[in-house]
Amino acid sequence: MLGEIILLTGDVEAPHLAGILRQYNPDLEVRHAADADQLRALAATPAPQGGRRLVAFCTSVIVPADVIEGLSCPAYNFHPGPPEYPGTHPASFAIYDGAAEYGVTVHEMAVKVDAGEIVHVERFEIPAGSRFANLELLAYKVLVSVFAELAERLACDAAPLPPSGDRWTGKASTKRDFERMREVTEDMDEAEITLRFRAFG
Repeated sequence: MLGEIILLTGDVEAPHLAGILRQYNPDLEVRHAADADQLRALAATPAPQGGRRLVAFCTSVIVPADVIEGLSCPAYNFHPGPPEYPGTHPASFAIYDGAAEYGVTVHEMAVKVDAGEIVHVERFEIPAGSRFANLELLAYKVLVSVFAELAERLACDAAPLPPSGDRWTGKASTKRDFERMREVTEDMDEAEITLRFRAFG
């Protein structure tokens, strides 16, 4: 059985996700990191018997390469967007593009952000007229459900999850891209301004 999971996520999510994991492996040590410094500190400690896994859930923290390479088990990221939208603020760019479908992605972590082997994708239709905050919340709920679905294998089995066959597409968006799309200029018409407000706030 797996010995430890480091959960890289927010303070609100951590106890709930840890509880889901311990349902399948009561002896599992679940340790929480909210930022890069806490992650480094936990990753620097000796790994327990059974091995250590990192699971990132809805976090903007970029995991350092040496942390990923130092793990004894594959690490996984729960990304609140489909493979077509790697990077940050995926819901905003999907709305701006007029996408009819959205989703969430679980993938093995690699040194390059949102580039590792995809192990699970869950897709759903985007409700008409959605703003970015509505779509982000919907994706979050779906991601929690997917986490619960994969929790037993994550908590008990140190082996890699099987690939889903999905592939990353599109350019990974950055925080700079997001901030640039929030800018309004004099040459924009009313429709463009309204769309940007709905997509980027």
